[in-house]
Formats: sequence, C-alpha cells, structure tokens
Amino acid sequence: MQTEKPILYNYFRSSSSWRVRIALELKKIDYEYKPISLIKDGGEQYSEEYTKINPKQEVPALYIDGQLLLQSLPIIEYLDETRPNEYQLLPKDPAKRAKARMIAEIINSGMQPFQNLNVIRRVAKETQSEDKKLEWIKFYLTKGFKAVEDILRDTSGKYCVENQITIADLCLVPQVYSAKRFNIDMTGFPNVLRVNEELEKVPEFVRAHAHHQIDTPQELKGN
Repeated sequence: MQTEKPILYNYFRSSSSWRVRIALELKKIDYEYKPISLIKDGGEQYSEEYTKINPKQEVPALYIDGQLLLQSLPIIEYLDETRPNEYQLLPKDPAKRAKARMIAEIINSGMQPFQNLNVIRRVAKETQSEDKKLEWIKFYLTKGFKAVEDILRDTSGKYCVENQITIADLCLVPQVYSAKRFNIDMTGFPNVLRVNEELEKVPEFVRAHAHHQIDTPQELKGN
C-alpha cells in the first residue's frame, strides 16, 4: 500500500465529486483537495494538464495507493473494498447490495447525466432557450425521483437501504441538492426527502457538502 497522501481532483458542486468526498470522509481518509473549476476560463477540465489526468475531461479523479482512479462509483467501491470500517458502503447481503447499487445507478446513469454541464449547455445552445434547458432538467430529474421514491418505499429504513449507509445514500444527497438548485418540486417524494434529511445530519455528509469546500464561492459558504 502506498503511503503518499491521496489527491482528489474535483469541483465543489459536482455531484460525482461530492459522492467521493462523502466516501473519503466515511472511510476517514485524509486527502489533498485539488479544485478543478468547471466554469473558470471555459472549464479547467479541458486544460492540457488535466486532460492528461482524465482524457474524458471530467471530475472526479482520485490518485490513491499509486493508482489513478476515474468515475465516482468505481472509486467508491475501491475505497470500500480497501478501507473496511464501520461504514460498509456495499452491504454483505447480496440482495441489499444489489438494491443499493440499483438506487445508485438510477441516479448515476438515469438522472445526473441529464443535468451534466456539458449536456445542458448543448441543450441551451441547440434550443436557444434557457426555459427549454430547465424543462429538460425538470423532466428527467422528476422521472428519476419517481423511480427512486417507489423503490425507497420498499427498501428504506433510516437510510436508502434499511438502516445502513450505502453507496445509494452517497448518490442521493447530491442529487437532491441539484433538484432544489433547479427548483424541482419535491413534495411528491416524501421518502426521498425523509432519507435525505437524515443523511444531512451525519457529520461526514456535512463535511463533504458542496457549501463547505475550499473552492465554494463565498456567497454559498455556510448556507
């Protein structure tokens, strides 16, 4: 096992980055926070330097144990497998593990990509309409939350899968934040809101929050 301090290349409001920050906090891993602004100078993720780190020009990227890892869910699974502690993000029980991954993937594959900065910029450019962009985001996020809400009705306890924090919870909190940011009506998703409220009380989730990072704009800090 390498001893150098892990480096997380990320952006404060990136949902995918946020998930990994939560995992790092839960696993009690001290790491270097390397901000990659997705908006400064057209996006630092497109720089030659960062493209060498991640050819897909996305965040997050995590350098750990002498390995460069990309994509939030594989990163979280790696941390869970190499740093076992009281937080087992992938449950031992096969059915619970499948349910946790199921919820995580609905968010990761079926919701977050539709609000991705690259995507919504393209939608706004193609339609020449900010309203159309927001309609796009609202449609896909609402559709996704309907699915998650139905699943949580059967799987949730205090958290997404009974009373254990799992990979699903790491995906849920940033996604609810995004919904509120885009003024999505969440009143039809009481289980989503209930679980999210519980997770927002967990100290590791608080420390990983978008408004508590070194690259968080001053006007958002502490809100």
